[in-house]
Amino acid sequence: MTIRSGPAPSTFGPAALEFWALPVAEREAAFAELRAREHPAFFPEVPVPFVRSGKGFHALVRHADVSEASRHPDVFSSEPSATSIPDFPGYMERFFGSLINMDDPRHAKIRRIVSRAFTPKMLAKTEDDIRRRAARIVDELIETGPGDFVAKVAVRLPVEVICDMLGIPERYYPRVIQRTNVILGNSDPEYTGITPGQVSRLSTGRALFKIIWAARDLHRLATGLGRERVKNPTGDLTSALVNANVDGEHLTTRELGSFFLLLVVAGNETTRTALSHALKLFTDFPDQRALLLEDFEGRIGGAVEEIVRYSTPVIFMRRNLTRDHEMNGHTYKAGDKVLLFYNAANRDETVFERPDVFDITRDPNPHLGFGGPGPHFCLGANLARRELTVMLRELFTRVPDIRAAGEPDRLLSGFINGYKRLPCTFTATASREA
Repeated sequence: MTIRSGPAPSTFGPAALEFWALPVAEREAAFAELRAREHPAFFPEVPVPFVRSGKGFHALVRHADVSEASRHPDVFSSEPSATSIPDFPGYMERFFGSLINMDDPRHAKIRRIVSRAFTPKMLAKTEDDIRRRAARIVDELIETGPGDFVAKVAVRLPVEVICDMLGIPERYYPRVIQRTNVILGNSDPEYTGITPGQVSRLSTGRALFKIIWAARDLHRLATGLGRERVKNPTGDLTSALVNANVDGEHLTTRELGSFFLLLVVAGNETTRTALSHALKLFTDFPDQRALLLEDFEGRIGGAVEEIVRYSTPVIFMRRNLTRDHEMNGHTYKAGDKVLLFYNAANRDETVFERPDVFDITRDPNPHLGFGGPGPHFCLGANLARRELTVMLRELFTRVPDIRAAGEPDRLLSGFINGYKRLPCTFTATASREA
């Protein structure tokens, strides 16, 4: 990996789209080399038209560094942005300024309101819904036969569950999937037209237009639904959010729209990505598949954690130094940017024995696949775990020989470790019993 400053795209390492187009083994080797360095490497930012770039960022790739930074949000701030290397342009903040990009006290306010909305009654209803939808999805998979596992299974369950929780009518599901694909696939040519090495003002302008249009559409869907639920609450999550009043606090229209956007995007991507990786992993590691099926209920908990560790659906989050700070022998300056590379931390040889091995019996497994410890730990982690458990049980019980039938079509992204498509195969003898 080239770290020196200069004009070539390869100079920018993991800041450059070209880096994420490399084979997985090459990227993992690059991160292993970074972990072996005495201090975090510094990378310049890639200039992007219409976006104000900074001088660069420190790459935090060790488990200890990522964990420590996560525990101190007063020093390692999520504002003004945690999900992109450059700052959001002002006109995008209204859509993406959710609690993931906030610090206290704003973060605490939103989290208090949202946490009250996730009541035992709401979660109990969701549990039944996950089982029912997983059974229906597998019914339809069996009926239609082998094909693209992402479209047939992985993308459907989390989107349908989160949309049902929010009270979004089923007719809007394809719309939500298409918009979230554009937002999360913002660096993939298929969704926004930007090609590595060919970033121009025209291509960037078109991509930004598509992203803003998709975000605005979901924002409008949220605010329209919110207005309806203020007048006529129905018991769904949107009703709980718009009518919540915690110590005199409630969500503004803008806060509702931003949080809604976060839920429909982040609420489906982790499960979608982890499910897709799960099928590929259990195909590539048949010994682990056999181990799971020997005692599914006893081993599925560990299997889910290892799937999330090994695949690490969300690759990084950004933090911004509020003051000069020394951590693990390195001094950071106020205003510095750091990227918390969860994928690299989850392969840290000092924490995980044989980290490149997929092992569902790994114990302990202190992975950072749902983020580091602290206030920004994934709000939907338990929901994602439940979705993965239920769907894998449904699949391996009723379609026991389902396997990946080739290599995945990977999302070109430095933020999401996703699959766009993954062919699957199975015999025609699958059980149709729920």
